[in-house]
Amino acid sequence: MATDIKDTTHAVAAAAVMGLLPARPRLLALGEPTHGEDTLLDVRNDLFRQLVEQEGYRTIAIESDCLMGLVVDDYVTSGQGTLDEAMERGFSHPDLGLGTSAANRELVCWIREYNDGRPASEQLRFAGVDGPLEITGAASPRQALTALHGHLSARVDADLLPCTAETLDRLLGADDRWTNPAAMMDPAQSVGRSAEATELRLFADDLVALFDEQTPHLLAATSRDDWDRARLYGRTATGLLRYHYWMADTSPGRMTRLLGLRDSMMAENLLALTRRGPVLVFAHNSHLQRDKSSMRMWDQPPLEWWSAGALVSSHLGDAYAFLATALGTLRHQGVDTPPPDTVEGLLYALPEDRCVIDAPRLATALGDARPAPRVSPWFGYAPLDPAHLAGIDGLVFIKDVPQS
Repeated sequence: MATDIKDTTHAVAAAAVMGLLPARPRLLALGEPTHGEDTLLDVRNDLFRQLVEQEGYRTIAIESDCLMGLVVDDYVTSGQGTLDEAMERGFSHPDLGLGTSAANRELVCWIREYNDGRPASEQLRFAGVDGPLEITGAASPRQALTALHGHLSARVDADLLPCTAETLDRLLGADDRWTNPAAMMDPAQSVGRSAEATELRLFADDLVALFDEQTPHLLAATSRDDWDRARLYGRTATGLLRYHYWMADTSPGRMTRLLGLRDSMMAENLLALTRRGPVLVFAHNSHLQRDKSSMRMWDQPPLEWWSAGALVSSHLGDAYAFLATALGTLRHQGVDTPPPDTVEGLLYALPEDRCVIDAPRLATALGDARPAPRVSPWFGYAPLDPAHLAGIDGLVFIKDVPQS
C-alpha cells in the first residue's frame, strides 16, 4: 500500500498533542493496546509530565481500583504513609503488576515531588478509575457501603438513615461470600441475588439518595474533598451491588452486562474527576475508544459493549480527546513485524522509533485504501482496528517494545 503519510507524524510531546486538538480537552485519554509493558508506561510518564507542567492538568488517573487509588492520592498530596505502602495497597490488578511496576513507582514519586510545597489548590491528584473488580470477580461492597454510612451517620440525624451499621454488617456477612472466584464462571456460586444482597441494594440506593438530599448541609459540614470521597463510596457501593446481581444472572446477556457495567463505573468516575479540574487518564484502548468495544471469549460470538470513552464522550463532546497507542513489534510475546498492508505496517516503515500521528489526516491520506486488520498471534495485544481511525484524535506509535 503506497501511501505517503510522513506529513501526519510528529514528535511524542505535549505541544504536538495539543496541536492536534482545537482546544485543551477537559479529559485527555491515552490508551494502551496491551498491559504490563513499562516501555509504554515510560512514554505515558514523559507525556503526562509535560501536559501537567505545560497545560495545567491536575489529575492523573489510571485503570486501577478507585478505592485503592485513594491510598496513593493520600500519599502524594499529604505524605500519608510511605511510598512502599502506597505501591502495595494503592494499586489493583496484581496479575498485571501495577503495584510492582518501576514506571508506576516512578510516576508516584514524581507526583509526590511535584506536590511538595504546593498549596492544596495547585497540587496534582492521583485517581484509580476502575471499579473494585478483578478478572476473577468483584470485591465485597463492605468498604464502600460502610464508609458511606459512616460519613452520613456522623453528619445527619440518625432518624434519617435507612438502616444501622449493625444491619449492614449482618446483611454483608463474610466477605469471602462476595469474592468467591467460582462465581465468575458459575452464576449459582454468586450471592448477588440473595435476599441479603437484594436488601442491601435497597439500602445503598436510599443512602445515596439521602446523601444527595443532604448535599448543602454536608458541604457546609465538611470539605469538598471529603464530600467527593463519600460520593465515590456511594457510586462504588451501588455499582458493586449491581455487578454482583449480574454475576448471578444465567441469561445469555450475562457477560455483556458485566463488561458494560465495568465501563459504566469507569465512566462515572471519570466524569466525577472532570468536575474537579482537567484530567489525564491512562487505560486500555478498548476502555477509552469512542466506538463500541468487543471481545471474543471462548468459542462464542464476540461480545460488544459501550466503552467508558464512548460514554464519557457522549457527555463531554469536544471536551474529551482520545489518543490510542499502537505497536510495531512485541517480540518477547511473539508479535513480530506487522504486515505492510496494516496501519501498524505503514507506520513501521517510517524512520521514527516513536511518533504521534494525526489520526484524522492519516485517515484522509488513506482515502478508500483502507488497511487490512492486523491479527495478533498473542491474545494480550489488541491491534488497532483501522475502522476506528475516524474516532481517534491522535495515535501514538512505538515501533519496537523491548522486553520489560
